[in-house]
Amino acid sequence: MKRSILPILLFCLLTFCLPLVSLLPQAAGQAAVSSSSGQSTAGAQPTPAVSIPESEAASQTDSATPPAATPAPAEDVIRVQNASTGEVLEVPVLDYMIGAVASEMPITWPDEALKAQGIAAHSYALYQRDHADTEALGGAWFSVDPARRQGYMTAEVLKSYWGEEYEANYQRLKALLEPLVHTVLLYKGAPAAACYHAISNGRTEASQLVWNEALPYLQGVDSPLDKLAEGYEETVSYTTQQMYDMLATQFSGLDLSGSADGWFGETSLTEAGYVDTIQVGGAFVKGTQLRTALSLRSSCFTVQRTETGFDVTTLGYGHGVGLSQCGAQAMAAQGQSCAEILSWYFPGTSLAEYPG
Repeated sequence: MKRSILPILLFCLLTFCLPLVSLLPQAAGQAAVSSSSGQSTAGAQPTPAVSIPESEAASQTDSATPPAATPAPAEDVIRVQNASTGEVLEVPVLDYMIGAVASEMPITWPDEALKAQGIAAHSYALYQRDHADTEALGGAWFSVDPARRQGYMTAEVLKSYWGEEYEANYQRLKALLEPLVHTVLLYKGAPAAACYHAISNGRTEASQLVWNEALPYLQGVDSPLDKLAEGYEETVSYTTQQMYDMLATQFSGLDLSGSADGWFGETSLTEAGYVDTIQVGGAFVKGTQLRTALSLRSSCFTVQRTETGFDVTTLGYGHGVGLSQCGAQAMAAQGQSCAEILSWYFPGTSLAEYPG
């Protein structure tokens, strides 16, 4: 009896198990196709990019917990390095545009000026992405300093900066800039280096005279309304000793042994009226270098000897290349649009939808 039962049991067991074994390769094959295609059917959750063990897949399917939010695509963030901490921040485009505009222009300025600034900041960021040494910046495209309100401000800094007006100011900039998050200033189909400064001397400067790179759309344009801007002309006084210390520290090979009356000599100007070179202590120094050494507001300056030292008078504020922010404000106040402002300061460029 026992011998007759055992074959029957063995036959039943094989009949039950073999179909299950034959199904496993098919299931594995279907999972591989889904993972490699990266597609999902309507109404289903996106297929993960990597294969998931069947036990984990089952637990995810049965779980009532919603899936984690999908990270923003690479083209939807701006990568900046916090100059104070060295941290690399990945900032959504709209947040970056809001933080950049808030750090560069008063919130009370006309809408079209704020929009022009937002587009310029985004375009410049994308240009940096394509041209900067990102490896040296830890993967960032360029450096900002939110704590000092330079280049970009985080939400935390904005809340501190605006105080009780934070929500109203944020919503105003969001309403202006959100429709423009994909609008970029392009030159020959690529993002333009839409740099900007506070006030020109009445004409913007050519890029190669500041950064040694000639860009066709950064060759200087008239900006006469800048001359009416607050802070257009400023004079800073230095004692003779202060001037000596700054020159001796910042430059080597200068002859400052004689009378201070002869420290400064011949000056040559660029076409736009900024100092190209100036004779200092018997040597010729670039105007941009002396501007940095003396912490001047502009490289459009004159040096005058006084009884106690030197007076240095500057016209404008900033490097002078690209968009003049005060010029944009004045143009917007006269009724010109952000497109007209950008086309004036960046001739040869165009505004277009840019997917990233």
